[in-house]
Amino acid sequence: MQYKSTIGADFLTKEVNIDGKMVQLQLWDTAGAEKFHSMGKSFYRGSECCILVFDLTDAKSFESIESWRTEFLAQLEPKDPNNYPFVVIANKCDKITERKVSIEKIKQYCEIKSIIFFEASAKDSTNVKNAFEEVAKLALNRNIKEEDIIFIPDKVELKKTNQRTMQTNCC
Repeated sequence: MQYKSTIGADFLTKEVNIDGKMVQLQLWDTAGAEKFHSMGKSFYRGSECCILVFDLTDAKSFESIESWRTEFLAQLEPKDPNNYPFVVIANKCDKITERKVSIEKIKQYCEIKSIIFFEASAKDSTNVKNAFEEVAKLALNRNIKEEDIIFIPDKVELKKTNQRTMQTNCC
């Protein structure tokens, strides 16, 4: 596995199996750079879930996730911003001795905002698969609306009609 930091912005796809369905995630990574705030609308358009990632070894990166969350909602303008799905990923859990953000602080933030979080490591893949599976589930659940569900009966009964009753006298 090759590990590389994001420089600028990056785009990738990932396929995840959710209950026997292959879900393709399109991931846009802006590396947390302030200069990408202005590109938000084009990056966020059509999003069904947002992942907020911060570095456990950098307290400032944790402090900025709320501003990223707020900016994301302002740019996307979802119909129901209070229920828009987010997942927080606390990256670099492999560097436990360098940790600057406590688990209690993360839990407190995520409980207040009703956000699911994962401690993960992009370097050694700890919890990465679990986080992406959760993102896919949240996105799928967001897409399934009652009016979108199509009812298909198990069987359709066709009755033969009498041709004589269907004829009409004309002219």
